[in-house]
Amino acid sequence: MKFSESWLREWVNPSVSREALSHQITMAGLEVDDVEAVAADFSGVVIGEVVECGQHPDADKLRVTKINVGGSELIDIVCGAPNCRQGLKVAVAMVGAVLPGDFKIKKAKLRGMPSEGMLCSYSELGINVESDGIIELPLDAPLGTDIRDYLQLNDAVIDVDLTANRADCLGMAGLAREVGVLNRQAVVEPQWQAVTPTTDAKVTINVKAPAACPRYLGRVVKNVNVKAPTPLWMQEKLRRSGIRSIDPIVDITNFVLIEFGQPMHAFDLAKLTGDIQVRLGTGEEKITLLDGSEVTIPSDTLVIADDARPLALAGVFGGEYSGVSDTTQDILLECAFFAPLAIMGKSRRLGLHTDSSHRFERGVDPEMQHKVIDRATRLVLDICGGEAGPVVEAKSEADLPKPAQIVLRRSKLDRILGHHVPDTDVVEILQRLGFSVVVDQDSWQVTTATYRFDMAIEEDLIEEVARIYGYNNIPNIAPVAALRMSDHKESDLSLKRVRALLVARGFQEAVTYSFVDPKLQNLVHPGLDAMVLPNPISSEMSAMRLSMFTGLLAAVGYNQSRQQSRVRLFETGLRFVPDINAESGVRQQAMLACVITGLQNDEHWAMESKTVDFFDLKGDLEAIIGLTVSASEFSFRGATHSALHPGQCAEILRNDRVIGHIGAIHPSLEKPFGLNGKTIVFELELDALLHTSLPLAQAVSKFPANRRDIAVVVDESVSAGDVMKLIRKVGENQLVGINLFDVYLGKGVEPGKKSLAIALTLQDTTRTLEEKEIAETVGSVVSALKSEFNASLRD
Repeated sequence: MKFSESWLREWVNPSVSREALSHQITMAGLEVDDVEAVAADFSGVVIGEVVECGQHPDADKLRVTKINVGGSELIDIVCGAPNCRQGLKVAVAMVGAVLPGDFKIKKAKLRGMPSEGMLCSYSELGINVESDGIIELPLDAPLGTDIRDYLQLNDAVIDVDLTANRADCLGMAGLAREVGVLNRQAVVEPQWQAVTPTTDAKVTINVKAPAACPRYLGRVVKNVNVKAPTPLWMQEKLRRSGIRSIDPIVDITNFVLIEFGQPMHAFDLAKLTGDIQVRLGTGEEKITLLDGSEVTIPSDTLVIADDARPLALAGVFGGEYSGVSDTTQDILLECAFFAPLAIMGKSRRLGLHTDSSHRFERGVDPEMQHKVIDRATRLVLDICGGEAGPVVEAKSEADLPKPAQIVLRRSKLDRILGHHVPDTDVVEILQRLGFSVVVDQDSWQVTTATYRFDMAIEEDLIEEVARIYGYNNIPNIAPVAALRMSDHKESDLSLKRVRALLVARGFQEAVTYSFVDPKLQNLVHPGLDAMVLPNPISSEMSAMRLSMFTGLLAAVGYNQSRQQSRVRLFETGLRFVPDINAESGVRQQAMLACVITGLQNDEHWAMESKTVDFFDLKGDLEAIIGLTVSASEFSFRGATHSALHPGQCAEILRNDRVIGHIGAIHPSLEKPFGLNGKTIVFELELDALLHTSLPLAQAVSKFPANRRDIAVVVDESVSAGDVMKLIRKVGENQLVGINLFDVYLGKGVEPGKKSLAIALTLQDTTRTLEEKEIAETVGSVVSALKSEFNASLRD
């Protein structure tokens, strides 16, 4: 936002230089991008009056003038400006004046006629104003006054780059309030005589979208003179704010926009039909805007309309049809509060971005509209004349934003700042910002101002105290910390080790979104309700994931569609399972998931090309389990899962508690996810994995080990894992090794049975085992297997 330093100092005038003022504003978080003089350097230019203006005898385009600059004698000046005429007040560069570019004015003769000065245009004085000819000053401009003093050209334009949360400073009132707070000075607002209605003329306002427009004010002003000149002081203030003067009505609405940060609009009352309607568009209406462009109004865009047609895009742009023109006699002034979410993004969607939308998107003060419409009405009456009607208001109190109630604790203020700000300073800062403060024991109950939309939590207040107190006033004190070992359990398994192991085994780590396509997720977890986002990025990313499967399978399909036939991915992250017992209604669990597809190994001349199967991924999982030094606590059990192939699915258990699943993807999911070939996955709870049993050191036995092989026949339904578990239990301490080295079905084994060949290694740390002891241990194992599984030794 650009603003004039002199205008700011009309509101609050601290005893600091321009440079110091700019530094203050920057250090308060309102970064000053640029400080630029409003005019170039020049001297010796005063106000004069054209007393005589005649044609040059020898030049058609030159005029010979006599100029009164307040002295005893008139000055002869030859001028070529087409707008030079008798009675005009002008800017006169006297002999000896120095204009921009070090151009010195001297006595001269032009086509034989003496010229003792120069009548200046804006461009010749280095003032950025579009005009033809010399400067035309008001008729009451005092003769002989230095033009720099009269136009306040020793001024500067300060350009402030505001962050999106500081919409309250998009007006002179907000900027002055900030400067007043920083310098502990009172702000003097402009004063005007309140408008008393002199006519009963008014319009009816119907707000059909109160949530988007909680307050809308309208006021009729009749018999205005739209051809009246905009006062020079207003033109200059607008120019220094980067706004071009257009006509008095538009200039007045732009002036109060810069003055209070509140956008306004004026309609030609004669062009309105019936009542004012504040409603959403139908999706089929079109409107021609003031810049001549035609747009189709989307159905979710707020419009100002009458009974016949849309008149304006609310908070964005006015319509050409209802705009003020040279023939306008009666106007309707509008001043409204539009909810930021109702305006946000609408202008950009239509390729528009205006000063009004910029402010409404960020938020304006919802309590300012009555003051601003009265200010604008008074300016209209003073400049254009007319009779004002009463203010008509439509308001939805329930939809107007309310000030935040925040508790600021002394302990947290000191902890965050690392510095003690005196209580009196804290209260004064908050009160000068316009907040209501109630002092409590070791805290302050703060009610924020309606114009501070960015105040919501305690940290917001701490930031305000810090920036107003002054960051430079908070001493630089290096933090003191004791050097100590971090607290951790030796039995905790680092997730970094798990990742490193998977990478070493050829996996790539994937990071997928926590929100997924609800249609795909319903295929993986049919019948399970997921948490749905209220404002998703898209419909394909609107549900929080119930498992890692959905994102990983989509990643596999993405890679395969790009000619990556061998894929090995893993991911760690949260899943979000609805749970009425959870505090937030959803249980968040950290999970580890892996997926493999394609060949077991990259193609190689010395290796057979073989597609991955269930046991390839199970081997990777068992390698991870091996990191826990607690492999005996883990087991696998056949199970079913909606996403996994029947007969190729198992539960992963730790201490008989299910912590995950492993298996081949169900064939019905291959097409929806774009999978090509067999895909194996597993998922398990990280919390159940990342703790280990500490290894216990034992002496290595110096006595020989003995191996005995047995082949037992059991039902096909009997799990080999259950058989091994029972053998470990029966073998006790002497059984130091057990290995399943063959599974056989076929000739010599009854149908429905299978043969398990198991190697038993027996050893003692204190002596050599005798054959009798070995036979007894093996016999105990066989007897237990027969009792538990009806197993028999294979002949």
